Amino acid sequence: MTTLRTPVLLALLIFVTACVTINVYFPAAAAQEAADRIINRVYGTEGEGEAPVEPAAPAQPQPQPQPQPQSNNDGLFMPVLASALDWLIAPAEAAEPNIDIKSPAIQSITAGMEARHPSLAPHYASGAVGMTRDGQIVARDLNSIPLRDRSRVQQLIADENKDRTALYSEIARANGHPEWGDEIRATFARRWVANAPGGWWYQDAGGGWKQK
Repeated sequence: MTTLRTPVLLALLIFVTACVTINVYFPAAAAQEAADRIINRVYGTEGEGEAPVEPAAPAQPQPQPQPQPQSNNDGLFMPVLASALDWLIAPAEAAEPNIDIKSPAIQSITAGMEARHPSLAPHYASGAVGMTRDGQIVARDLNSIPLRDRSRVQQLIADENKDRTALYSEIARANGHPEWGDEIRATFARRWVANAPGGWWYQDAGGGWKQK
């Protein structure tokens, strides 16, 4: 039995080596920093200080494996196996990339939003337009917009939402992880509010309206 165990473990090592893939977790801190840079550019508040940073979730302690009895041959082979697996898996777990927001598409979308913002800002301030919990904006109180301006404001809202949706998707795509789209959107939804001036209206997690 002992003579068969080492070849089996060697085969297991070869199998794991072939199957290990880099497990890249969503880089929440880098995404928040990228969102703040874009939002402050859109708001025209670059260099005026940053909104409070959201605290990172505390790391969860990992259970320690219990040692198992080993045969003499296993005692020679297992350290080699453990070292090989640590070499393969540790870099994968530690991988945390930055968020790249320098692609031409991202720059173009951001420039359009930046140019549109001065037309929207008075309606944020009046409460006519509010920030939704999913990273979009909406006409919150049409009655506060003069009738002659309502069509134009609604078009501004539609154009802004189209650009925001494209921005979230493009950031995820440009960074090679289109599956991050929802997390990028959620990050921006929080940071639009965090970086907004006082007095603007936003939706809380339950969908209710609050004034900052």
